[in-house]
Amino acid sequence: MIYESQGSGKRVNEKGMAPLLQSSQPWVEKYRPKQVKDVAHQEEVVRVLTNTLETSNCPHMLFYGPPGTGKTTTALAIAHQLFGPELYKSRVLELNASDDRGINVVRTKIKDFAAVAVGSSNRSVGYPCPPFKIIILDEADSMTEDAQNALRRTMETYSKVTRFFFICNYISRIIEPLASRCAKFRFKPLSEDIMSSRILHICGEEGLNLDPEALSTLSSISQGDLRRAITYLQGAARLVGSTISAKDLINVSGVIPAAVVQALFNACKSGQFELANKEVNNIIAEGYPVSQMLSQLFDVIVVAEEISDEQKARICKRLAEADKCLVDGADEYLQLLDVASHTMQALCNRT
Repeated sequence: MIYESQGSGKRVNEKGMAPLLQSSQPWVEKYRPKQVKDVAHQEEVVRVLTNTLETSNCPHMLFYGPPGTGKTTTALAIAHQLFGPELYKSRVLELNASDDRGINVVRTKIKDFAAVAVGSSNRSVGYPCPPFKIIILDEADSMTEDAQNALRRTMETYSKVTRFFFICNYISRIIEPLASRCAKFRFKPLSEDIMSSRILHICGEEGLNLDPEALSTLSSISQGDLRRAITYLQGAARLVGSTISAKDLINVSGVIPAAVVQALFNACKSGQFELANKEVNNIIAEGYPVSQMLSQLFDVIVVAEEISDEQKARICKRLAEADKCLVDGADEYLQLLDVASHTMQALCNRT
């Protein structure tokens, strides 16, 4: 049987063993910061937005930066702190622009929500409840150019009753007329120290044991993306239990073992096509994603001291072309074999 331990809020079995997982809720949501001040490693953004919350003077905003750095969390936290749980659903419209990205969405759903004025008498006690609504457009860089152009007029027409929060990874994909109407906030990649601190906090809450090597590996494979790191950690906990090793994290992350990447690189350096083809076949047979292999092979080649800059440039150019072909649906085996062939050719022509 399972009991809830007094005072701790953790569930334990009848023998008093280690805490059991309380629910199937993703840890990304469970440990998402609820207030702007709790967002990690974005001091400048937090300082400006805290002042915005105090004055309730909220402009259109554009949050941009790498994935997993707190952009969506910050937008949701602002909306919740402005309106509270009672008015949130009526005052805030959340849209994922990668799904709802066409001009028809702008003309119907967004425009209809933006056009409705807000009643001044409807307030939630303890919250600022400013006289406007908020539309959160996540992944706004996926919106078509026509849809973005249509938003310009909507933003101007209903600016008194509606504010827009745009969230994107690449600000260059937001048209300039739209970006110029917003206050811009850049989110920085999370440092290893910040990520380690958050991960250790979660481990303490969930009763997990993570040794220093596993912690370093988790920071490395997540590449500054805290959301990805938490997802990997939960996946490993579900798979192996409370004691997690670096190998367990690599297995659940989909990262290709360094020995496999190095074996392909060594085969290319040998100049023997049969050996390179054998390694490519092994990679495909093991089911490793070729796009991930290209990314890790790039990391190996860039730091290789025995290769000249010209050779690195030629190889990296082919890696980029292969990556684009994979996105377009090309055959993984042929693309990886072609990369291996071009790498062999570049390494043989030493300068």
